[in-house]
Amino acid sequence: MIRISREVVLRIEKHGERTYPDECCGIMLGVNNGVDRIVEEIVELENEQNENRRRRFFVTPKQYLRAERAAAGRKLELLGFYHSHPDHPAVPSEFDKDHALPWFTYIVVSITNGKAEDMTAWLLLETREGFDNKEIMIEEEVDSKR
Repeated sequence: MIRISREVVLRIEKHGERTYPDECCGIMLGVNNGVDRIVEEIVELENEQNENRRRRFFVTPKQYLRAERAAAGRKLELLGFYHSHPDHPAVPSEFDKDHALPWFTYIVVSITNGKAEDMTAWLLLETREGFDNKEIMIEEEVDSKR
C-alpha cells in the first residue's frame, strides 16, 4: 500500500495542472517499512524531455543524483517518481513500462482539460512484463512510525 497525505496529493495534482498540457514529473521521498511505502514529501522536477513533452517525461542522471542526495539529506528513501498523463488515463504507458525500474513506486495522475482527475500507484513486476497496481491510502497526515 502507498500511504500519502492529502497535502502531498494536492501538490502532485497542482503540479500536473500547472504544467498542462505537458507532463509533469517529480520524486517521492519517504519510508518503506516493508509493508507500506509512506510518501512524506515530494520534490518537483523539470521535465527534461526535449520532444513530445505532452506524452513523455525525462529525468536526467543529474536530477536523479540530486534526488538521491535530497533523500539522504533528509534521512528518507527515494521511493519513486510521479508524473502526469495529460488527457489520458492514470495508467502506465508502454513507454513508462520500458523506462521503469522494479523497486520504485510510480504514481500517475490523469489531468483532463487542465484539471486533476484520477491518481493511481504502480510497481513494476520483477519480470518487467507489466505493473502491479498498488492501493493508495490518502491520510490527513502520514506517520512513518506507525
